[in-house]
Amino acid sequence: MKRYVFAITGATGQAIGLRVLRELAQTSELHVLISGQSFSIIRDETGNDFSGGSPEEITGKIRAFAGSDNICYYDEKNFAAPVSSGSFRTDGMFVVPCSMKSLAGIANGYSSSLVERAADVVIKEGRSLVLAPREMPFSAIHLENMLKLARLGVKIAPPVMGFYHRPQTIEEMIDFAAGKILDAMGVEHNIYRRWEGKGF
Repeated sequence: MKRYVFAITGATGQAIGLRVLRELAQTSELHVLISGQSFSIIRDETGNDFSGGSPEEITGKIRAFAGSDNICYYDEKNFAAPVSSGSFRTDGMFVVPCSMKSLAGIANGYSSSLVERAADVVIKEGRSLVLAPREMPFSAIHLENMLKLARLGVKIAPPVMGFYHRPQTIEEMIDFAAGKILDAMGVEHNIYRRWEGKGF
């Protein structure tokens, strides 16, 4: 079973992050990090309330949502969590969605939260990191941070919609964005219809 760190930070697009999480949790072990700001955004955008009085309570809520017990949640201030150390082996990390604050912290090695520390560990250990920055338009600062990370091998996968599969619902659009993010990590799935070309 693959093992991933999965982080959600304070930006819009929470439904996409939760779709990726739910898909990954079916086949992988997930170590979940949620920034403090994200809990209210998740609730506002999706109706899911993951807040709780303890990490164990939050873990239980996320497991129930995902329909999987392969999940453990850590508070963003818990720098003693396993994911803060390079000796804790993982197959990579996702940040979906990735706020511009988190992007800046990761790009500049400034670990003010467990999300940024875990990403720093993944980079220094040469593991795969996929960021889904959710902002528009990007400023030159945002783009420079992304370029810096891309040159280190980080996959920058903003949730840009595709329409060749002719989505009929919001859920199909979310599946497309989530699927492309999973593709960036090389995770097998079939949650959207792939382009197969046109016959002649």
